[in-house]
Amino acid sequence: MNRKEMNSDRRTAIIVGVFFLLGFAGAFSAVILKPILDDPNLLINLTRNKNLVMLGAFLELVMAFACANIAIWLYPVLKKHNKFLALGAVGSRIIENVFQIVATLGLLILLTLSQEAAKADAPAASTFQTAVALLLAVRFWAPLVLAQIAFCLGALMYYYVFYQSKLIPRWLSGWGIVAIILHLTSVFLTMFFQINPFSGSPIILLSIPIFFQELTLAGWLIVKGFNPSALASGSAKVDMS
Repeated sequence: MNRKEMNSDRRTAIIVGVFFLLGFAGAFSAVILKPILDDPNLLINLTRNKNLVMLGAFLELVMAFACANIAIWLYPVLKKHNKFLALGAVGSRIIENVFQIVATLGLLILLTLSQEAAKADAPAASTFQTAVALLLAVRFWAPLVLAQIAFCLGALMYYYVFYQSKLIPRWLSGWGIVAIILHLTSVFLTMFFQINPFSGSPIILLSIPIFFQELTLAGWLIVKGFNPSALASGSAKVDMS
């Protein structure tokens, strides 16, 4: 493997690490939006907190953009070891991105409804409640269930390739595999019991390992990068093909 390829792979590792960090923007968005969306007077509360809602929507879009780009930027590295799984990871995380954007769109429509309800009289405002309930359902199913299933499938694919290829230490990729299975379990519990994991439910505990694993992985990729011998092995396989 020549120096140009080494520099390119090092740059890729740093970019992917940064995208992992940007993906945590969604956690900040959840902290900002939860008290607003949980308020019984949601329609009034959204308009009063318009700037915070817009900030939350922006952070969700940053997260969606970052999550899709993780797999896209990993693809040139992972395809040398397993092209099928590398491509599958890209597809899964793009699907996750679509559901995240749908959720953000639902939030912005809720804000618009809130502004319209503020202009209406009391009897007319009550007609908005059905639309609000539907949009809150979208805010539950799209980001907390469907997007998370796509995320788990994509992450399992690239963590498996990581483990198989030794591009990162096996303790780190193995941690990722176990953590993502725990997170997927929390997603199915969320789906079947229809409980928001951010509502104080113990379900959220199952997602803590993947939170810290991805934080650790981001730091590792930025500071250490990929294993040079694993990169050379992948390049050798491509040359032989």
